[in-house]
Amino acid sequence: MTNLVGQPIELIDTPVPLVHLDALERNIAKMSTTIINEAKVGWRPHTKSMKNPDLVQLCLDAGAHGITCAKLGEAEVMAAAGIKDILVANEVVGATKISRLVKLCEKADVKVCVDSIDNVREIDRAAAATGVRPRVLIEVDVGMGRAGVKPGQPAVALANEISGLANIDLAGLQTWESHTLTIVDQSEKKRQILAALSLLTESADQIRQAGISLEIISCGGTGTYWISAFAPGITEVEAGGGIYGCGRYRRDFGVDLEPALTILTTVTSRPDSNRIICDAGFKSSGRGFGEPEILDCGVVESFKFSAEHGSIFLAQDNPSPRPGDQIEFVPGYSDATVFLHDYLYGVRAGRVEVVWPVVGRGKLQ
Repeated sequence: MTNLVGQPIELIDTPVPLVHLDALERNIAKMSTTIINEAKVGWRPHTKSMKNPDLVQLCLDAGAHGITCAKLGEAEVMAAAGIKDILVANEVVGATKISRLVKLCEKADVKVCVDSIDNVREIDRAAAATGVRPRVLIEVDVGMGRAGVKPGQPAVALANEISGLANIDLAGLQTWESHTLTIVDQSEKKRQILAALSLLTESADQIRQAGISLEIISCGGTGTYWISAFAPGITEVEAGGGIYGCGRYRRDFGVDLEPALTILTTVTSRPDSNRIICDAGFKSSGRGFGEPEILDCGVVESFKFSAEHGSIFLAQDNPSPRPGDQIEFVPGYSDATVFLHDYLYGVRAGRVEVVWPVVGRGKLQ
């Protein structure tokens, strides 16, 4: 695939994801400026939609101090590429995964989230046998309703128990205020985000009052970062998927970033003058997270995916594009799209500049 570098986009076979580098670089610069320069906190971008260390490096070059991964397998990919500061924003549970975790701690500073003392004790035993000292963050549920201990006394109690273990360091607290994502009114969204994060920082204060130090107070995603980064007491923000500026972030979550990820697809049939059939179905474009944004086809009335086909219905008759022509659309959600592909094609000025293998694809364990 690297033999396409320098070639015009028209030579790429479809369907494939394109990363528009000018827009990507502006998005990275904007997120970095807001989080690091204006809010003056750390940036630890989530990589679950990047899945490539070279893309991650662009964020590190822009000032990010570390990264976030969803799964241990993704962390292993990033550590193998030389990335050292990694947070697995998930609980790592069971003997098999914990064995991998402590082994990975020999190569990088890998931190994991915890919400159960039994899990932490298992990590502690494995660390003692291996001679490493993992760092953990207590996950606190401030309203999302997924994993995590409750704020306040439950978080303090877990911190006290962890502090008594010999082979574990309690590095801090972590949360994800995702229940605020779809609030449309920005003043109300800000109010609810700050209220949620105050539960996190108040828990941190109580733990510190108990004589336990905490270095990291981590939160935030792309749908909240421009508010969360400014919350008092927060030390870092995990927003990362926003570098692509996909439709879900901009349309549903109110994120002010540019679309940088598109799917390049070929028109395969024009059965009617108001209907376009293309070769990108949900197996290349994702599904279930909002409609794509069709580019350069006039006014689109509706769009439907099947496994291998996209059906675009136009509001008015239009003979263009014709079979064999290429069109692009912005996918609904980058997290549901990138992992479907083997390569990402970075393009600029109509030509392929870089080809990134999606090396984190399939790393679900």
